[in-house]
Amino acid sequence: MRNCFAKVMNSGLVWLLLSVVVIVIDRGSKVWMLDHLQIGEPVALLPILNLTLAYNTGAAFSFLNSASGWQHFLLGGLALVVTIFIISWLASLKRNQYWQNIALSLIAAGALGNAWDRILYGHVIDFVNFHLNSWHFAIFNLADSAICVGAFMLIVMWMFQQHK
Repeated sequence: MRNCFAKVMNSGLVWLLLSVVVIVIDRGSKVWMLDHLQIGEPVALLPILNLTLAYNTGAAFSFLNSASGWQHFLLGGLALVVTIFIISWLASLKRNQYWQNIALSLIAAGALGNAWDRILYGHVIDFVNFHLNSWHFAIFNLADSAICVGAFMLIVMWMFQQHK
């Protein structure tokens, strides 16, 4: 048992604590938005930022949002498969491979945060709405942000590795 604990503490799996923190913040923000916002009614925070509650039955940027329901199972299952893959990847990394561990932990947190919504509600809760005048970027949430930041970190890491 002690040997197993030591292996976890020295591997990238210890970074799953970051995933837990991100999931808790994501869930808390979504619950707060559900309690305080009306669907589709923007609340201005900044001249370019609104909080606007929206339900997304599709993938990122509302891709597949108008499908008949099969996407719910596909996207939820995909999130679980990706998370299992990421956990096994983290187990193979050393704890001090910070950049890669953080990136993978963020992606796992985002995937699980949105999968949780799909299981609980049948859709993902989105609320961050950037805009310039009448042009609006897709409405998203903190889990989506975690996935994008993690993916960006991996791309940057791989680009720097290619140059070495």
